[in-house]
Amino acid sequence: MSFSNYLETEILDHVFGGNAYTAPSTLYLALFTSNPAEDGSGTEVSTSGTAYARQTVTFTVSGNTATTDAAVEFPTATASFGTVSHIGVYDASTAGNLLGYAALTTAKAIDTGDVLRVPAGDLDITLD
Repeated sequence: MSFSNYLETEILDHVFGGNAYTAPSTLYLALFTSNPAEDGSGTEVSTSGTAYARQTVTFTVSGNTATTDAAVEFPTATASFGTVSHIGVYDASTAGNLLGYAALTTAKAIDTGDVLRVPAGDLDITLD
């Protein structure tokens, strides 16, 4: 997973600038139909008539890797989400700041009646 420009700046300012960074109390997983990129400019799945909403996500950190510690399940699609190709982690349920993003191994079309699930342990964020 790549960090966003926002998070890169916050980390650098915290570590090298001596300015405090307060980690968000809740993290949210978002779905994208295009690459959100470091500036968050990609296309997030529409919330209009689809039942889509960002879902809370939690991680356990061990060494240099943070791994999801619980499954994340998105609501049943009431209309097509489109082809989901990327995910992102945000600090808010709507709007907010993109913290990190990654391409899915395989893009997935989410049609009416489908449910997208991310099993526990299937999302890793590694610093190397």
